[in-house]
Amino acid sequence: MDRLSINRRDLLALGLSAAIPGVLKSGAACAAVSIEPALRTLDRFIEGYCAAMNAPGLTLGLADAQGTLRASCYGYADLAARTSVATSDLFEIGSITKSFVALVVLQLREQGKVDLRAPIRSYLPWLSMETPFGDILVHHLLTHSSGMPEDGPVFPAAPGRRPRQAFTPGSEFHYSNWGYDVLGELIAALDGRPWPAALTARILLPMGMSHTAAAITSSVRPQIARSYVPLHDDRPYPRHGPLAPAGILTVEESAGSIASTPADMALYMRMILNGGAFPGGRIISPESFGLFCARHIAAPAFGPQAAYGYGIAVDELDGHRRLRHTGGMVSFMSSIQMDLDAGIGAFASINAQLGYRPNPVTELALRLVRAARAGAKRPPIPAFDESEAVEAPQSYEGVYTAADGRRVEIAAGSARVYLIGGGQKIPLQHAEEDTFIAEHSQFDLYPLIFERGAGAAGDSKPDSNRPVIALACGADWYVHSGAPNAHALDPSPELARYEGTYYSDSPWYGQLRVVQRQRQLWIGGTDPLVPIGDHLFRVGARPSSPEVAEFSDLKDGTPEFLWFDGGEFRRIGAA
Repeated sequence: MDRLSINRRDLLALGLSAAIPGVLKSGAACAAVSIEPALRTLDRFIEGYCAAMNAPGLTLGLADAQGTLRASCYGYADLAARTSVATSDLFEIGSITKSFVALVVLQLREQGKVDLRAPIRSYLPWLSMETPFGDILVHHLLTHSSGMPEDGPVFPAAPGRRPRQAFTPGSEFHYSNWGYDVLGELIAALDGRPWPAALTARILLPMGMSHTAAAITSSVRPQIARSYVPLHDDRPYPRHGPLAPAGILTVEESAGSIASTPADMALYMRMILNGGAFPGGRIISPESFGLFCARHIAAPAFGPQAAYGYGIAVDELDGHRRLRHTGGMVSFMSSIQMDLDAGIGAFASINAQLGYRPNPVTELALRLVRAARAGAKRPPIPAFDESEAVEAPQSYEGVYTAADGRRVEIAAGSARVYLIGGGQKIPLQHAEEDTFIAEHSQFDLYPLIFERGAGAAGDSKPDSNRPVIALACGADWYVHSGAPNAHALDPSPELARYEGTYYSDSPWYGQLRVVQRQRQLWIGGTDPLVPIGDHLFRVGARPSSPEVAEFSDLKDGTPEFLWFDGGEFRRIGAA
């Protein structure tokens, strides 16, 4: 992760001292007096981070190979009542659950119940899927290399919409919650108990993780911290936009079913840092642990140098071997990072879903504790909000004009980009690459996406060095004044029938809009739809993408429904 210089606001916040409620320390932590200044620095960073990122509350667990270093909490579990987060509150850890799934599968392998190189259908012959590119092995599911979509029901409601493979298994990495839900069914079939019961008996009870729920159900809901979602579910979320309390959620599927406390997650990290061993025995053998953290396949979604093991990403931090994962639920965001060489682990979770993960917290925790123990210089403190800094902001500057004459002016500061309008200079929030969010009534439904020109044949310059030629926002396309050869295309009447607003009553989805821009359909203005069949589109520019969108139930040529991302959306009006 690139580091940004700390600004004056950061320095002021880090200079403040505050009592942190709910801090628990083990005997090991009390003895390690040398790390206390590092932990105080971390506390101050977290307070500033939560304020900058609009996080209601955060829970933190730190561990080493000897035990728990810290279980602490920050902020609020209930914003209205101003009730502080407690270390006993359960936070939903999301996809960090996948590492638990992998450990149980490896236990079954040790017992001779599963062959990781066997086709999944040899164990689950009823599995509904299309595999035109070859058999999917258990190994492929563990490594997200099955070629299957990210999401979708294991038991499709409509047989005609079975998940379909898009590339040869083992040839690429494509994150798949579906694959890990299938592994939960595999565990249930071979263990003889549903996934939550198998997890409880095989990992949680032996390790003493007595405050961890294997499934998010009504029975554990009173222990789960109150959590939050953006008030508006139909547009990009600006950093300090309004929040609303999240509704009831039930999750028993193994792609992300666990809710836990920081102290229990510290027990879990201690086991990982000891190569699968814990004070009462072993969760998996040393051989299985080697499979767990091996670099099975390149995983660019986790970073340019990252690989994926079994249920966990593998890379390096400052030359140290690191295991890490993130988790995103409807109203929680989590991060876990473990430095295998230094023997230090950090877990953090936030009780809101705001489109980011608390990776800066867990990464800084590793660096601070490692430096303190080595007697080394304290690592640089990152900026709280990396969306405030933009590389080469001047490249976006200029006047952009739509085909109907509407104009948008973009100005640049030293590290920010601004929208000029109505006598105002509005700072844009940097979302990713050339994508920004504007808190402006004319541009709040879609992100602003700056498009760069194609390089000449043999041009090896990175995209960031190519000139910006246009600005896209939903269906609108504005040409940069310095790109006279760029021009807007008239809309396609054939594609126009798919445009509209679609709604799902699932808490995972909400509303989305399908728009047409430059004779191309886009979901949310960001993801291109490429036609591949009758009312069927591939989502994304990558030819091997397994994600598809299908429009159905056409009336007078206009679809009434959209099937996308494993969910059903009903058309409710124009885009």
